[in-house]
Amino acid sequence: MPRLVRIAGPALLLVAAVVSFLVALQIGGAAKPLPVFDPGPVIRYGLPFVTMLVNLGVAGTIGALILALFALSDREPEYVRSLDIAAGFAAFWTVAAGATTFMTFLSLSGTRVSFDATSDFGALLGQFLTGSEVGLAWLGITLVAATVTVLCFAVRNRTVLFFVTAFAAIGLLPMAEQGHSAGASGHDIAVTSLGLHLLFAAIWLGGLLTIVLLRKSLDSGRIGPVISRYSTLAMICFICVAASGYVNAALRVGSFGALLKPYGILVLLKVAALGALGLFGLAQRRFMIAKMQKAQNGRNPAFWWMIATELGFMGIASGVAAALARTDPLVPQVQVTTTPAYVLTGDPLPPPLTFVRYFTEWNFDLLWILITAFLAFFYVAGVWRLHKRGDKWPWYRTTVWLLGLALLFYITNGGVNAYEKYLFSAHMLGHMVLGMMVPLLLVPAAPITLAMRAIAKRTDGSRGPREWILLAVHSKVAGILGNPIVAAVIFAGSLWIFYYTPIFGWATRDHIGHTFMIVHFLLAGYLFIQSLIGVDPAPYRAPHPIRLIVLLATVGFHAWFGVGLMTGTGLLEASWYGAMGRTWGPSAIVDQQTGGGIAWSVGEIPTVILAIIIAVMWSRSDTKEAKRMDRKADRDGDLDLTEYNRMLEKLASRP
Repeated sequence: MPRLVRIAGPALLLVAAVVSFLVALQIGGAAKPLPVFDPGPVIRYGLPFVTMLVNLGVAGTIGALILALFALSDREPEYVRSLDIAAGFAAFWTVAAGATTFMTFLSLSGTRVSFDATSDFGALLGQFLTGSEVGLAWLGITLVAATVTVLCFAVRNRTVLFFVTAFAAIGLLPMAEQGHSAGASGHDIAVTSLGLHLLFAAIWLGGLLTIVLLRKSLDSGRIGPVISRYSTLAMICFICVAASGYVNAALRVGSFGALLKPYGILVLLKVAALGALGLFGLAQRRFMIAKMQKAQNGRNPAFWWMIATELGFMGIASGVAAALARTDPLVPQVQVTTTPAYVLTGDPLPPPLTFVRYFTEWNFDLLWILITAFLAFFYVAGVWRLHKRGDKWPWYRTTVWLLGLALLFYITNGGVNAYEKYLFSAHMLGHMVLGMMVPLLLVPAAPITLAMRAIAKRTDGSRGPREWILLAVHSKVAGILGNPIVAAVIFAGSLWIFYYTPIFGWATRDHIGHTFMIVHFLLAGYLFIQSLIGVDPAPYRAPHPIRLIVLLATVGFHAWFGVGLMTGTGLLEASWYGAMGRTWGPSAIVDQQTGGGIAWSVGEIPTVILAIIIAVMWSRSDTKEAKRMDRKADRDGDLDLTEYNRMLEKLASRP
């Protein structure tokens, strides 16, 4: 029975994917000949099919790697076996990506395959790969897949494997950027939602497929813990896939009435498959996991057949998704305006900025909605776990954590995010809040200490969140970055590097660059404030005088940067802010000078708060030291002072 399931699961996945793919192509009309230029049935059917194979290869690679990082023990054969599975899927991903690249070239160029020496077919292919965005994207995907294939064979150290997994995930970025079909308007939302959809669907599908392929290696009591850990990952993936899928559908369908049209019917089919998968996951968590943990040999035929059926529904979702990518969406993909702001940003110019509109205008970013929601949930869940076992956690730490996340949510989704593309001052306001105010609320919440107390320790050789956090906190890199001087250099120096290099242009024009900017300044600010007033464990704690000096020096450097912007007459990113075509608000250079004033003034309040906190911590440390010395003197009769006086008497008695 188990051997049959190991074969039936992947086979059912492939059969369901192919059948649903062919049916969805017919329903959506993507298999019909094109009226102007028809590349032929081989390309019409072959291109979306190999794209589906790319998605399956990505899923197998990333799913196996994630399982090795967070669920499997490197003391058992399962760990090496999972890396072999990841390598095999990465090789499959490489071949499928190469085929997709070639078929995409044939589809877009209208050329026919030719091996004639006099033909310009090779030159056209080379130009496509190096001179077009689509060609460069698929070339990059193929190279990433090939590199990951080699690394999966070569790397066995789990810490290094973490970076291999991150590199594999990078291969999804060009797929997200050039794979959406939301048109010019809503580009940023489409890229984010599609990227999240691809990543978490890959972890979900690939993790389950890896467990089936590891069935024999997980006998003798290992299947219960692994399934339990995978179930937690699957729950997170389900939430992210459902949320990103909803956003993608809303961008492309437009209205509920359009769900009865071909594209909408395919969306409903995918939703039905996702709903069925959610029910499977619920059944796993509520009924099957406990039974698998009791059955130490892992022999539970009902469970394994349920897993095979779940893979079948994942195949349906994968096939429909591949067909949807080739089906025309219902929202018209036409440019509705030609204003300078629309040409630059892909969105219309917002209404004139007022103080009230900072709180009434919204530009939601799904990535940061999910990040803030998960951070809030897991923190509260950790506090609740401590409470259930009778441990206490200060209420004010929970309060400042939730306030910090609320502020992070507003900056990344509210009025600041709605106007930061068009006004440098709004961008600078968001930067200052992310770098100073949000970390000032998050650091005192001591999230690492809470995680150490709330997350169970693993003893089977696998690494859970607790083990990964401990590894990061006690690493040599953390020791260097935790030094206040190093943290201050990163925090203040990155201002000049960011705004006076092409990085600023990348973060302004590209949504991925903008996300990188948010992450960088949030982490830089957190690292700086943690080095000054952090209560979480750290490899190095500087004396309080050093912390205060570093703070004052950093503030001076920060103010110098702000004054430079206030008095400067050269416009940063003039081809962007200067060409926005705004008919309201100050000129671009005046707005930039206002941004300099924000950089100078907004940092003052957090600085004063930090200085007060450091002074209080310094005073308390001196008080504690004095009390410690008094207790020591009471215990030993002030032996140190007695010895000191004797030494003075000897010196005085010498001729």
